[in-house]
Amino acid sequence: MSVPMNLKNVAIVLHQPSYPENIGAAARAACNMGVRQLIVVNPRDCDLTRVLKMATHFAADLVEQMEVFQDLETALAPFQYVVGTTARHGGRRATSSDPRKLAEQLVPISQKNRIALVFGPESRGLTNADLRLCHAVVTIPTAGFASLNLAQAVMVLCYELFLASREDVRDFTPRLATRRELEAMYEKLKETFIHICFINPENPDYWMGHIRRFFSRLDMRARDVRIIRGICRQIEWYGSRGAKKD
Repeated sequence: MSVPMNLKNVAIVLHQPSYPENIGAAARAACNMGVRQLIVVNPRDCDLTRVLKMATHFAADLVEQMEVFQDLETALAPFQYVVGTTARHGGRRATSSDPRKLAEQLVPISQKNRIALVFGPESRGLTNADLRLCHAVVTIPTAGFASLNLAQAVMVLCYELFLASREDVRDFTPRLATRRELEAMYEKLKETFIHICFINPENPDYWMGHIRRFFSRLDMRARDVRIIRGICRQIEWYGSRGAKKD
C-alpha cells in the first residue's frame, strides 16, 4: 500500500535562536506547511509576546505547545532521524543533498520514525559538533548569497515536505534507533576503539566522525544498536582476558 509523508512525525528544532521574532516567524512557516511540532534549544531571548506577534493567531497553539531545552543532544534524544541544515561545506561535514531529494528520502522514514529538522543560530549556523548528531545534512541551493533568514530556511524545507505529503510512495522504513540509543552506541564504540588502539586516544572525536558518517548511511534499528554494543562488550572482555594471560 502506498503512503505519503507523515508530517505528524516531523519537528522543527531551532538551536540557539537569537531573536524571538525569528522563532515566531519560523512557527508560522511550519504551520503553513502542516508541521505542528516546534522545539527551541537554549534561545538567547524567548519573549513570548514578541514570538506570538510574528507567529500570529494561526500558529499561536504551536508556540504555546513548543518545547524548550537547554542542550541540543537532550532535545534530539527521542528522535530516530535527525537532519541538520547548513550553508557551509567542508572536509569534516557530511555530504549534503538538496531539499527535494531529502524530502523524497524522508517519506518512508516518516511512517514509523520521529524526524527532527535542525536549524542553527542565525549568526553562524550549526557547528561540526552539532552536525555530528545528524544522520543527514541538507543545503538549500541559492543563486550566490547563501545566507537565508531563519524563517525562510524553515519555510523552504517544510514546503518540500508538504509536497511530499501529497504524493504516494511505496517504500517503507521500520522504526529506527533513537538519537539517545545511537549516542550510547557511539560512546561504547569509542571506548572499545581506544581500548584496542584502533583510534588515536589523543583526538578520538576526529576519528569517530568517520565512524558516525559510516553508520549514518545505514538505517540503524534499536536491535542493530544492541548487537553492536554487545560486540563491543565481547571485544573488551576478550581483550581483558588476553591481558590477564600475559
